[in-house]
Amino acid sequence: MSGEERRAPAGPDTESARGLAQLEGYLLWNAEAERARGLARRFTDQLPWLTTAQREDVERVYTAERTAESRVVLARISARALQLRGEYTERYHRLRVRCVAAAVVCAGAAGGACGVVAYLSR
Repeated sequence: MSGEERRAPAGPDTESARGLAQLEGYLLWNAEAERARGLARRFTDQLPWLTTAQREDVERVYTAERTAESRVVLARISARALQLRGEYTERYHRLRVRCVAAAVVCAGAAGGACGVVAYLSR
């Protein structure tokens, strides 16, 4: 079963949000690749003795190394974000359970107090 088959049907808002997130990711990655190319050009500009072919090779290798490193860093950040999302979801669930329990206890205490007052006022 593919990832598409396992997903629950999504509405237009969900599809739009997913599409915008993909577009944003695409644009951010292209900006990172362009930044790597710019850094490679700046690096080779410091080496004026390189021939044109050597310059192109150095830029290509530098860009490939830089984008590979960026990919590793982004994967690490993504994994950490997913981990934090799980932790915060768990904490939110526990907090919600505590709040509901506190509300039930307070409502019970208030009801009990009203019952005692009504019983004593007879």
